[in-house]
Amino acid sequence: MLDTNTEKNTEFTLPITLQPERLDKVLAKLLPEHSRSRLQGWIEAGHVYVNAVAVTRQRHVVLPGDNITVYEQASPEELAFEPEAIDFPVVADTPQWIVVDKPAGLVTHPGAGNWSGTLLNGLLHRYPELKNVARAGIVHRLDKLTSGLMVVARTPEAQTHLVRQLQERSVKRHYAALVHGFTPSQASIELPIGRDPHVPVRMATNGSAARAALTHYQTLRHGLDREGRAYSELACQLHTGRTHQIRVHLASQQHPLVGDELYGGKLVLGAERQMLHARALAFIDPATNEWVEFESPLPADITAVQESIEWKTQLLPSAG
Repeated sequence: MLDTNTEKNTEFTLPITLQPERLDKVLAKLLPEHSRSRLQGWIEAGHVYVNAVAVTRQRHVVLPGDNITVYEQASPEELAFEPEAIDFPVVADTPQWIVVDKPAGLVTHPGAGNWSGTLLNGLLHRYPELKNVARAGIVHRLDKLTSGLMVVARTPEAQTHLVRQLQERSVKRHYAALVHGFTPSQASIELPIGRDPHVPVRMATNGSAARAALTHYQTLRHGLDREGRAYSELACQLHTGRTHQIRVHLASQQHPLVGDELYGGKLVLGAERQMLHARALAFIDPATNEWVEFESPLPADITAVQESIEWKTQLLPSAG
């Protein structure tokens, strides 16, 4: 029997404007922070009630006005996540969300080869209530060697709100990037991204199961190092959020990030990681519906690399 006193529950009443639809499809819309397979598993296990009656068929059709209660279950993997005292800067926090400034080198979420020592473990230590939120409130990720701003949900309700904003592409995410070569003054790169069929750790614009991806950038300045090698400083904006998106898109234009060896960048000028920083973040506060904005200064390692370059007073002709 389901112990409804020990599990977190989410309740919805379907609007009268809703068309009759399968239960699993409705839940995918109502709870976008959870995978379809996870929601289907909850249905089959009897953790979803329609009008106070447990429903175990995914294809059960729900109707306008139906009341749905979902008793959310933590996955075995999530139950295994342990709080750890890990240092990371918190830019701001409210009862609904947290904005952190992730340092380079810190993995966002546990996974193969990194089951501990991650931002998620640190969040659970600093904010114990996050054990009641899927993935400890993490709604988007930064690569291990990318630094900068991330928003973390502090409640299931805030998580749903923030995930929807990300899906609707209303969250503003701006990145500072340093690349090889002289880039055009601005460009939009619209190329689908999927897993590289030949190198599984890489993504590619011709990868398997590629999904639409759009990155816009503006070139801030061009410069040369002492050996005459060209560089560009970019302000990038994500319109989608695919894995390694900025890295893949810039490399596809023959302008890989400095330090990004996976995608053709070079470890030059003292760079020890890809020169990419999530510099600005803006979203709608789930509690107040007000627009909130945050900025993060460039880390010292990126600043040091920039100082090794002689920057020009105007943009130079691009190489592509």
